[in-house]
Amino acid sequence: MCERAAVLTELNGSLEARVMFIGEAPGRKGADRTRVPFSGDQSGKNFERFLASIDLKRSEIFITSAALCNPRAQSGANRRPKAVEIRNCSSFLRRTIEIVEPAVIVTLGTVALEALKLLHDHEFNLKHDAGKIRRWYGRILVPLYHPSPQVLITSRDERAQLKDYQVVARAIRRVG
Repeated sequence: MCERAAVLTELNGSLEARVMFIGEAPGRKGADRTRVPFSGDQSGKNFERFLASIDLKRSEIFITSAALCNPRAQSGANRRPKAVEIRNCSSFLRRTIEIVEPAVIVTLGTVALEALKLLHDHEFNLKHDAGKIRRWYGRILVPLYHPSPQVLITSRDERAQLKDYQVVARAIRRVG
């Protein structure tokens, strides 16, 4: 992915944010084009709706990804980042967490949750831990499903995801 531009700028959010969201990778029609994480595509629209459901504004959060560049198949379509690509970006993720120092980390999807294992091991998975408050490396962690249309259809519908975001709101209230 070396020929792709990384999505990691001031457009990711506030360095003072108490909450950090970690996604999979910039989407081809979304952040890879707009340079703003979770914007410009349907995943971004869903994410905005979920944030609004708990009165959380982008100005209050920081958003990054397990892979900082858009991974594409030969056809040009998005693809899941490979393990080596996640590993190559893990030092950036570690450093971003150190700089922002969020009290709450919210992972969006399996790739993001698995990427945290490269920083500090854990046994969490979406099947058992989605929408639950966990402790990870001295922080509160809330694993969530990704807000993509495909996930909403196949894995976690909108009603369930909206309930999960209420858990994020509770986690934020916990840290004051």
